[in-house]
Amino acid sequence: MELIRPLTEADLGAYAVLRRRALLESPLAFAASPETDVVVQIGNAPDWMLFGAFAPELAGAVGLIRMRHPKAAHKLHLWGMYVLPSHRRRGLAAALLAAAVRHARSMDGIAWIQLGVTHAAAEARRVYERAGFVSWGREPDALRWEGESVGEEHMALDLR
Repeated sequence: MELIRPLTEADLGAYAVLRRRALLESPLAFAASPETDVVVQIGNAPDWMLFGAFAPELAGAVGLIRMRHPKAAHKLHLWGMYVLPSHRRRGLAAALLAAAVRHARSMDGIAWIQLGVTHAAAEARRVYERAGFVSWGREPDALRWEGESVGEEHMALDLR
């Protein structure tokens, strides 16, 4: 049985392993690299959230962060969606996304969730589309790694 919940300080070790694996296995799906990844800010909830899918071990995660500038604080950025290959096609990505959307809807003043998904992550894009996210632009040559380049689709979900 799967459980979707916000990650806590106790989950950070498992999350670090999962995140490193995501960045190594799917380098063109994420702008971050293992050597440049950000520090998790779990203590800054509700404006900075990380959700995990446990099956029973941590098998997937996704983050949400409120835009830091006051004029853009009505938007959240969804980032870092990843599900272990052995746990894909079980609905974990959709469940993680649903938890993030529920959290966003519970926050005062949030009107939008935005995200970027590279062309290397076509399955993720389909998950976002099924949840109601729509494309609002494409960025060619968004990421480069080891001589390869991918574009990125910018998507948004209107919560109003």
